[in-house]
Amino acid sequence: MRVSSAVEAVSAIGNDEVIWCQSMAATPYVLLDALAEVAMLRRNLTLLQLHTERSGALCNPDLQGHLRQRAFFVGKATRAAVRDGLADYVPIFLSEIPKLFRSGDQSLDAVLVQVSPPDAHGYCSLGISVEATRAALQVANKVIAWVNPKMPRTHGDSFVHIDRFTRYFEQEAPLPLHTPAEQDPITQQIGRNVASLIGDGDCLQMGIGAIPDATLACLGDRRDLGIHTEMFSDGVLPLVRSGVINNSQKRKHRGRIVTTFAMGSQALYDFVDDNPEVAFLDVEYTNDTSVIRQNKQVMAINSALQVELSGQVCADSLGTSIYSGVGGQMDFVRGASLSEGGRSVIALPATARGGEVSRISAILSPGAGVVTTRAHVHYIVTEYGVANLRAKSMSERAAELIRVAAPQFQEDLAREARELWGLKM
Repeated sequence: MRVSSAVEAVSAIGNDEVIWCQSMAATPYVLLDALAEVAMLRRNLTLLQLHTERSGALCNPDLQGHLRQRAFFVGKATRAAVRDGLADYVPIFLSEIPKLFRSGDQSLDAVLVQVSPPDAHGYCSLGISVEATRAALQVANKVIAWVNPKMPRTHGDSFVHIDRFTRYFEQEAPLPLHTPAEQDPITQQIGRNVASLIGDGDCLQMGIGAIPDATLACLGDRRDLGIHTEMFSDGVLPLVRSGVINNSQKRKHRGRIVTTFAMGSQALYDFVDDNPEVAFLDVEYTNDTSVIRQNKQVMAINSALQVELSGQVCADSLGTSIYSGVGGQMDFVRGASLSEGGRSVIALPATARGGEVSRISAILSPGAGVVTTRAHVHYIVTEYGVANLRAKSMSERAAELIRVAAPQFQEDLAREARELWGLKM
């Protein structure tokens, strides 16, 4: 049923309902503003989500008892709320979320989405973020949609018929934009170090930010690169235009970029609009290790907040303070390892807080979450070099990691390796 406003659309949601919200740059933020208003007249609503954009209205303390956020991935909008006990964080692989919905392990009553206008056959597109929303659409009783002419029409698992919508309204509004991160000498050097591990014909997985962009900027002389990733951003565009990324060597979806969401500039959104070269697929599929491994030479590039001397990687918290989430890092680290000729990289600056703290540490901070285990880690890259931990002993791992730590911390790390781990350094 078509309605005239976002408030009228979300008014279909009743007490005690569990709601899934499409996430990332496709966040239906107009619906979320309306939900914050309507929720004051409801009780015990639960909003499930990943990273959301422009969703600050949901962090109003007055919503306690009316609506509570339950985040599978914590972002800027929910970080303080989780810290203050006003929202919940659920650690989980991103690939597992659709399974929760489809199995019924996670009940779901309603879905909020932002979609493109319908085509001649009545099909709208989820646009730049499919992730777990496709699964949510399959099981929820109510679907509340914001039809936005600014939403790109993407190919793959993104299509939903307008008849599926319980209520929808139309409004043109801009999508959230993420301009490429500024480069500095540290990120540029990390990018060069990561790029040194990438060869012709590799199939890449990478995220968003300065380090992935710095890495991609160094790949202009490579040939026949492919993309099978959880997400991508603007850094791939020059390589697609130049033919470096052509997906010609992939065994799965040859000739196509595979992703589950994209986030970046308007140029990126224009690139994916009605582009059959890009397939936006269900995250249960894109992040499935049995799918990832079928491509040869998979190169998974991910980041971390902290790495300790045995190789354990913390990527979701600063000690006990939740910063982000598990996401798909482990899916791709493992999938790359199982791929023919595959390997994985964890890339991070060697220090934090302006050089005051080493991000390579003897042990993880108390409460820090291990996202990638020491048994799975392969390469660790900083601005000081590349550490290869594959098949290395504990002492060898420590030596490799100390070598790529900031020089001012290397002596202390060696001493701590001896005292805390009993390693011969």
